[in-house]
Amino acid sequence: MRRFAQLIDDATGGPLEELARRSQQTTRRHFGKTMRLFAPLYVSNECVNNCSYCGFSRDAGIFRTTLTVDQVVTEAKHLHALGFRNLLLVAGEHPKFVSDGYLQNCLDALKPFIPTLALEVGPMEDDQYSEIVGHGAEGLVVYQETYHRETYQQLHTAGPKKNFDWRLDCPERAYAGGFRRIGIGALFGLANWKFEALALCAHLEYLYKHCWKAQFTIAFPRMRPYAGNYEYEPNPELYLPDKAFVRLIAVFRLLFPQVGIVVSTREPAPLRDAIATLGVTHMSAGAKTEPGGYTGAGSDDLHLTVKGRRVELQTKSGCEKATEQFQIHDTRSPAEVAAMLRGQNLDPVWKDWDESLLATP
Repeated sequence: MRRFAQLIDDATGGPLEELARRSQQTTRRHFGKTMRLFAPLYVSNECVNNCSYCGFSRDAGIFRTTLTVDQVVTEAKHLHALGFRNLLLVAGEHPKFVSDGYLQNCLDALKPFIPTLALEVGPMEDDQYSEIVGHGAEGLVVYQETYHRETYQQLHTAGPKKNFDWRLDCPERAYAGGFRRIGIGALFGLANWKFEALALCAHLEYLYKHCWKAQFTIAFPRMRPYAGNYEYEPNPELYLPDKAFVRLIAVFRLLFPQVGIVVSTREPAPLRDAIATLGVTHMSAGAKTEPGGYTGAGSDDLHLTVKGRRVELQTKSGCEKATEQFQIHDTRSPAEVAAMLRGQNLDPVWKDWDESLLATP
C-alpha cells in the first residue's frame, strides 16, 4: 500500500513515460500481445435502488423493459454474428422483474453458443451464486461504486444497495459460490480519486490473499452523462484526469502483474487507442447500455415505474426505446476497434475459453 501510494503521486512516483514503459513490458510478459474483447448485454433496466448517479435509479422517469429469454437470445445472436464469444449480462436490481430463475434461464439459452458468460447484477447469497455457476456463468462483476462509506450512504437513499458491507462482501460470496473470474472496481468521480484508488488496491490485495484460486479484473470507469443528468459535468475536486488514469493502469500492472485491467467504451476513442498497449487486457466494443440496444428487442413492452411498481405508458409513438444507463464515449463498431488493435500489433481475442478444455480424455 505504501508503494502504491508513492507511485500514484506525480511528485514521488517518477516519470509517467517510464511507468508506462515498464507496465507495457510487464503486460507482454504475462498476457502477450492480446486484448480480450467483450460486450455488455443489458437484459433489464428495472431497479428498486435509488442511486443518485445512475440512469436506472428507481425514481428516474425512464422507459423501462425486461427482455424475455427469447429476446436475450436475439440480442446475443446479433453480438455473436459480430464476433463476440464473451458477454456480460447486465441488469438492474429488481426482485420482481429479474426474479428467481430468470438469469438461470438466460444462461441456459446462451451457453450453447456463447462460451464465456459473466454477470453484473445485484448481490446474492452464496447458494444463489452456486446455482448461477451451475447454469454456466463463470464471471461476476461487482463494482463498489465508491469505497468512501459516508459518500456511499449519501448517494444510496433507498433499496438493498444501501448496505455498504453487503456489497463489499459480494466478491467473497461469489468466490465461495464457485465463480472463477471476479471483477471489482469503483466509479471514479463520486469521491476523491486517490482515496478510491488506494481502497481499490487494498480490496484487490485482500482478495488475492483470501480468494486465491480466482482470476481478478479491475476497472476504474469514470462518470459519464446519464438519464436524468445528461448535462453532467465532473467535479474537478473528485475527477480522475487522463494522466492519472494512465498512471493508475501502469501502477496496478506493476504491483499486480497478473490482474486483468478493463477499459470500457465510457472512455473516448483517442484515449483507448493510446493506452491499448500500456497495460489494458480487456476492452468492450460497440457497447449499448439499454435493454434491446442492439436489435430493438423489448421495445414492445416499454413502461414506467413508480417506486419500483410498473406503470403503463399512456401513449406510445412507436419509436420509443428503453432508456440507456449512461452515454458511451467510444461509439466505434467492434470491427473498427479490432482493426485499431491489429494496427497496434495486438491480437483481438474474441474467444479464450471453451468447455472442451475441461473434457476428460
